[in-house]
Amino acid sequence: MSISEKSRKAMESLGLTGYEIKVYLSLLEIGSMTASDISKRSGVPYSKIYEVLNSLEDKGWLESSSSRPQKFFPKSPLTAIEAMRMRIENGIKDNETLILSELMPVYEKSGIKERPEIWVARGIYNIAAKVNEIIQMCQKELLIALPQVTEDLAKPVQPMLRMLYEKGVKITVLASEGTNPETVRALSRIAQVRLKNNMFGGGVIGDSRQVMILLDEGRLEKGSYEPIAIWADHTGLARFAKDYFHYLWQDANEKQKNDNNNVRSN
Repeated sequence: MSISEKSRKAMESLGLTGYEIKVYLSLLEIGSMTASDISKRSGVPYSKIYEVLNSLEDKGWLESSSSRPQKFFPKSPLTAIEAMRMRIENGIKDNETLILSELMPVYEKSGIKERPEIWVARGIYNIAAKVNEIIQMCQKELLIALPQVTEDLAKPVQPMLRMLYEKGVKITVLASEGTNPETVRALSRIAQVRLKNNMFGGGVIGDSRQVMILLDEGRLEKGSYEPIAIWADHTGLARFAKDYFHYLWQDANEKQKNDNNNVRSN
């Protein structure tokens, strides 16, 4: 009996050897056989056949009779995989108990605190570069909150957004009511866009994992301003930011939704 290479590799990943796969497939095809017949059918040397059969029985892939000559029967693949899953889970639990009981006291005594890696980016070009990085790594969903003060960010990243759109990534943009209509029109071709007033901050969330939060502008010594943002590759922070984004999205009123639809239809 032959199977696809993918199925063979899947069985190997569950811990079956090449000999064990050959023996199980032979039994699955015939139904029941003696060790001698299995050896001939599978091509596994007779000197190895009992070692392989005992291993398969321990792993839950076959069972044997008490008759003479002894016969071996294949278990259902579903039953065998479930047995392996339970054995692996029990092994993990046992190891978890042992490791945690010994290592957690050491960790707690050390005073080490878990924290996400967070970076601060200053200036439109540095922020745009980091946003581009998030966009390039995005595979499924991109959320963008674009207050008017950071509208300049939309222009340099539009080519990358177009590439994401063509790859089938879902793009959602929440923009300020004061955003330039041309910018809104361009974004609406590749994303679902809504307009909202009183947006004081913004951000970019990629695949509910990477997040960049655009803060209020920072004052420079000469009295001018530059945008500031924080970036983190942290699912907890990204999830919090995503929830807040959806809160703002739902808060956009019907007039803004209708205005946006009119922009997209022009």
